[in-house]
Amino acid sequence: MSLGILSLVGRTPLVKLERIFRHHKIEFFAKLEQCNPGGSTKDRPALRIIRMGLESGAIQPDTTIIESSSGNMGIGLAQVCLYHQLRFICVVDPKTTAQNIALLKAYGAGIEMVDKPDPATGEYLPARIQRVKELVETVANSFWPNQYANEQNSEAHHETMREIVMELGKSIDFLFCATSTCGTLRGCSEYIKTHGLKTKVMAVDAVGSAIFSGHKCSRLIPGHGASIVPSLFRSDLVDRCIHVTDLDCVVGCHRLAYEEALLAGGSSGGIVTAIEQSASAMLDKAVCVAIFPDRGERYLDTVYCEEWVAEHFGEVPTLWNNDLRRARALDRPDRPESECRSASFQGERIGGQLRVR
Repeated sequence: MSLGILSLVGRTPLVKLERIFRHHKIEFFAKLEQCNPGGSTKDRPALRIIRMGLESGAIQPDTTIIESSSGNMGIGLAQVCLYHQLRFICVVDPKTTAQNIALLKAYGAGIEMVDKPDPATGEYLPARIQRVKELVETVANSFWPNQYANEQNSEAHHETMREIVMELGKSIDFLFCATSTCGTLRGCSEYIKTHGLKTKVMAVDAVGSAIFSGHKCSRLIPGHGASIVPSLFRSDLVDRCIHVTDLDCVVGCHRLAYEEALLAGGSSGGIVTAIEQSASAMLDKAVCVAIFPDRGERYLDTVYCEEWVAEHFGEVPTLWNNDLRRARALDRPDRPESECRSASFQGERIGGQLRVR
């Protein structure tokens, strides 16, 4: 089967980043899933699910694909469906960014907006899923990929982990992975277990996500966390879960931009903060790999927008600016150690959020 642009899905770069954690004695590598043609790691399961459906006959040329997504999975499916000339309807909610809706439309997707949350939970995700079920029942010859339960989602990421292992060519001590549908987390973990690797899997979840804590609250940044526990979730595949706040994600993203010139999405910033919290407990020369799911361009109106950040968190640029100044101070061998310490970032956590002290 010819795949054209879709042949570029996978085989994304694994890049060694030497600046952001240079004051910790770890080796840090980032798997840049933003380099997939649709811009995120969701391209992998989108392609696999549609391809397997076409091969099995579950998807025919006149089939309508219907899925709930606020962003990356919808965009990945929209691209795959457009290539195969399949009709695609994406069920979204008011939290879906204007940019993501524009991308979905550019790929030819139909948009179904759910404007009211689920009355029982107050969350949009259950309402979106309910609307998908209604559409599947009323739209003739329709197919629901069901990213939260379809094991093709997680199986697509066996290849993600295989790529990391083959390219790195040495033992991996820690894998950091954001959680959402749990497809990436489960797929990589299954590969690790199946191949007898000693890699510890570190799940990075959002404060307010139901996946690991069960204590739901409102969240601003999409791409990690969920208001339901996905069917793909398996707690035995995770060694540790680290919860990060929305502000943690913002700070981590700006640190990546300032220190590595890497513009990554919100969940990648959360992963950076999670590694920062964990690095001091790692052995010297520990090999640490993070999967960065998507591009920062999709967050220009939020994470990278000064007005949006100020509206939700106040004047917080010192959180990453001070950290950058600290790094530069420590890099100057002629500077006294006491001055390096005084340049260090000082902060505290209040109610789960990071604040200047």
